[in-house]
Amino acid sequence: MSGVITVHRNDKAEQVELTTTTTGLDLYGEDRTVVAMRVGGEAQDLQRELVDGDVVEPITIDSPEGLSILRHSCGHVTAQALQELHADAKLGIGPPITDGFYYDFQVAPLTPEDLKSIEKRMGQIIKSRQRFLRRVVTDEEARAELADEPFKLELIQDKGSASDDDGSSVEVGGGELTIYDNVNRDGSVAWKDLCRGPHVPHTGYLGNGWALTRTSAAYWRGDQRNAGLQRVYGTAWPSKDELQAYKTRLEEAAKRDHRKLGTELDLFSFHEVVGSGLPLFHPRGGVIKREMEDYVRARHIEEAFDYVGTPHIAKEDLFYTSGHLPYYADGMFPPILEDAERDEQGNVVKGGTAYRLKAMNCPMHNLIFSSRGRSYRDLPLRFFEFGTVYRDEASGVVQGLTRVRSITQDDSHSYCTKEQAPDEVRHLLKFVLSLLTDFGLTDVALEVSTRDEDGKKKDKFIGSDEQWAEATAILEGIAHESGLPVVADPGGAAYYGPKISIQAKDAIGRTWQMSTIQYDFNQPERFNLHYTASDGSHQQPVMIHSAKFGSIERFMGVLIEHYAGAFPAWLSPVQVTAIPVASEFDDYLGGVVAQLRAKGVRVDFDTSDDRFGKKIRNATQGKAPFILIAGAEDRDGGTVSFRFRDGSQRNGVSVDDAVATIVDFIASRSNESPTVGE
Repeated sequence: MSGVITVHRNDKAEQVELTTTTTGLDLYGEDRTVVAMRVGGEAQDLQRELVDGDVVEPITIDSPEGLSILRHSCGHVTAQALQELHADAKLGIGPPITDGFYYDFQVAPLTPEDLKSIEKRMGQIIKSRQRFLRRVVTDEEARAELADEPFKLELIQDKGSASDDDGSSVEVGGGELTIYDNVNRDGSVAWKDLCRGPHVPHTGYLGNGWALTRTSAAYWRGDQRNAGLQRVYGTAWPSKDELQAYKTRLEEAAKRDHRKLGTELDLFSFHEVVGSGLPLFHPRGGVIKREMEDYVRARHIEEAFDYVGTPHIAKEDLFYTSGHLPYYADGMFPPILEDAERDEQGNVVKGGTAYRLKAMNCPMHNLIFSSRGRSYRDLPLRFFEFGTVYRDEASGVVQGLTRVRSITQDDSHSYCTKEQAPDEVRHLLKFVLSLLTDFGLTDVALEVSTRDEDGKKKDKFIGSDEQWAEATAILEGIAHESGLPVVADPGGAAYYGPKISIQAKDAIGRTWQMSTIQYDFNQPERFNLHYTASDGSHQQPVMIHSAKFGSIERFMGVLIEHYAGAFPAWLSPVQVTAIPVASEFDDYLGGVVAQLRAKGVRVDFDTSDDRFGKKIRNATQGKAPFILIAGAEDRDGGTVSFRFRDGSQRNGVSVDDAVATIVDFIASRSNESPTVGE
């Protein structure tokens, strides 16, 4: 074969002549930092042949796409090893996921000993350097080869309706079917699987940076009405050192788990009698929640928002008007029937008026906007409320405060002209970023979620192509001009318009989705919203949704983990723990406590019968930023001693200086912990 291709290497492009059958392996050789290639924008195996005019780019092992390929390949090795050890196991789906992969099997429940055996066999497969070879097959050929795999047969039947939601997109798409063979060095096929690919060239690329992590129960394609399966989870990284770093992060994350700390610090709880995903905030958690609410309420007022309030339920018709029914019906609780007639068994025999718990505040804000005439002089008009909304999350999805069913949003909606919309988005983005900075989250990126443009899921979105193109261009332009990293999220938009999501990294490098800014050209039309323009005509406003915290519950959960429960002094539920060395010093230290409380400082005064050492341990575990101690020398000298979170201590501080130090540090709103000299 002759011709010329363009090859990208080390950020440089060069022209390469094709004189023989050329593959990506010929270009990148055994450089294991390159696991696949992109040809004309399509990810392909390195074994694929190249033709005249191809533009070839490497997919490196440390890129997000390269890591997914590495992990998916490790998933195949997991499945091969398991089937070799459990011949009756049937294959489900095995997609890559964040930081790892999973594979589902119909097999007897797996034990920890089973996992060890599977890992041992995986190591042997990896050392044997089996090649991943792609074959295109017809539907009939695939059915014949996979006749003993009922779940694969279903995927073949459903070709074209594969979904990222259940992981089936890694197996089949709307185009050709492919099978990947794991081929031994002698050319024999060791194992095969239905898969779209791509994969690493051979199993040796997996090295020793992988591990199986756990098993769980699962259901075929995530539906509890389907067959019960066993899910094997694993992780894979470019090197053993990166695997160990990941395990260390997991250990640190376990220490920071907000559910664990929420109990230890007496912040919140969940009760079965109340319901899954419905948190109860205890007094100390209530302090954090109140501080967050007070802060963001004041900030909204500073940013020219008007405070409004709306009810928790509304007639169902409102949500048909807004589009939440049917577009968001799966996320809403079932209707409440008012004045319905029921038989003796409680069955509804004559329907009444249907009400719904609100899943969004925006429909009612639209009604406030439309309650009177609006002029262009009123715009932008900004409404804000702490509105609690309710989402019918599956019980298996809810997770502590970070995924709940009752969500308190610092929800706001800006109504503006089309010409004002770009500046309003800029205003909101600046607002959001300053809020995150104030709470100590400064390592951020922007994710721009757009409509699915390939036609498969277009019916999930409402509005014209022109509206989507205009709104998307505005958000993408503003995101890029911010100077922050920007990540594309095709298909992740709300049904009514594109959005910017702020992704923030916490203290141990995990990324959390936080605030959102959403451009909406649909609801103003559905609610027939208009304002009087300068020429006297009626014009439709643009509506921009924004939630600065996103949800107070989720934001609090993230903060607990970010600070490992050791909150900044201004936010801490207990700012000072006061401990007398003995009971005879209670009155003296009590006078200092009274001065602090008079200045609004939150003080826990420990006058219990516990021994002094235990009081210190309890205070340390309670993570108060200041521990104040007083003994005989302090009482005689009119002083106190400080003990800080880092274990440092400052003795003999006059009471006036101690009070001023604490009050001033809290007022500074520093997100650092106080220590000696501060």
